[in-house]
Amino acid sequence: MIRTRTLWLLAAFALLVRLATLGAYPLMDTTEARYGEMARIMVETGNWLTPQFDYGVPFWGKPPLHTWMSAGAMTVLGENEFAARLPHWIAGVLTLALVVSLARRQGINRALTALVLSSCAIFAIASGAVMTDMALTLGLTLAMMGFYLGWQGQYRWGYLAFAGLAIGLLAKGPVVIVLMALAVGPWLLLQHGVKGAFVVLWRRFPLLSGTALMLAIAAPWYCLAEQATPGFLNYFLVGEHFSRFVESGWQGDLYGSAHDEPRGTIWLFWLYAALPWSVLLPWLGWRRRQSEGGVNRPWLSFLLMWMVAPMLLFTLAGNILPAYVLPGIPALALLVASLVSEREMRLVTGASLVTPMLLVVALGVLVGTDMSDNKSDKTLLAGLPEAPLYYWQKRPFSGQFYSEGQALEADSLAQLPHQGEFYLAGRPASLAQPLKSGQFRCEPLRQRGKRVIYGCEAVQ
Repeated sequence: MIRTRTLWLLAAFALLVRLATLGAYPLMDTTEARYGEMARIMVETGNWLTPQFDYGVPFWGKPPLHTWMSAGAMTVLGENEFAARLPHWIAGVLTLALVVSLARRQGINRALTALVLSSCAIFAIASGAVMTDMALTLGLTLAMMGFYLGWQGQYRWGYLAFAGLAIGLLAKGPVVIVLMALAVGPWLLLQHGVKGAFVVLWRRFPLLSGTALMLAIAAPWYCLAEQATPGFLNYFLVGEHFSRFVESGWQGDLYGSAHDEPRGTIWLFWLYAALPWSVLLPWLGWRRRQSEGGVNRPWLSFLLMWMVAPMLLFTLAGNILPAYVLPGIPALALLVASLVSEREMRLVTGASLVTPMLLVVALGVLVGTDMSDNKSDKTLLAGLPEAPLYYWQKRPFSGQFYSEGQALEADSLAQLPHQGEFYLAGRPASLAQPLKSGQFRCEPLRQRGKRVIYGCEAVQ
């Protein structure tokens, strides 16, 4: 028999392994370094209203909660990787606390629930990554918990559901409402029918006052953001929430190129992002298929709808990432914990060690080799004497972050200095034009990963 204390210790081990790795490797291009640089600019400029893609360039792609989180920590702890990532780890811990609380209220093994969630691959990675997804997951988890408890008759929890939606609106936008609707809409219809679903919603939830609370929390920022940078709402609501998903290779993206995955790829993403539990869940369900005693079918179907809602939403979308499955992972943890019996406990406990051990191995590989140099320019720029820095043709976000915003981009010889010394960085093949122009004397200083940096001086 596996003791409860052992399960708690293993869950704590998984969380602490992730905490210990937060500052051990650079911010990676493109996502982490991009959002980390936006947070650094927010701290430097003091503009906490509008996240900036670059100095003076507003970022309309996402609401500011993730930027506020990293920027707030940087204000206290300095502009470093640990500070940028710590708030997202805390958001993961808060999400886990909500899930454990819901498990307790439903009579599910709390320690096992915590262990499953903390050892799920995508949760372990995202709970220490500078991204929008963990804040969104925290908001949706609170919303779904508030909804289910409200459905059970605890009316006041409905207000927390709307507060969770407000968090989601500030984390990633209206997608949080769509995700919740995809989960609870069909489930309510299955439980009560069309007429009964509307009656339940009206009687058990503060629809009007809860919506007012949600808007009171989230709407002021949206209004102020539109006033500060007109055009934001059209780009964000239409472009980011419709065009980017339905138009293959959407060309309207202001901040990069859209992904174009084959339709249905989100289910494949879930299969490996939810490891090891995506493999064990069908087996556990098969083991319990004939069990009648103690099975709460409304509860299990609620968790199943919550879990698959992200995949349903993005099945026909091509512009997707593996992290898009994350909002449904808390439901996966509750579902696994609800299905596990004592006879499967040893297998589940062993499976929970896979992700933490792989994180340790991956960190060892990153630290012991030069693999991180392919995704970050931290070591390329480390320790250089002060001088102007130019990237030829493409400036990576990590170059911006680790130069403290001093790196510039040049794609013509006229944009490079014509007197004094400067640094020139870029991919070796692309640097042929400035190096062979005869206008500069350049000496290679170092090469890390995909880029090389030269110390240059204009020829008078």
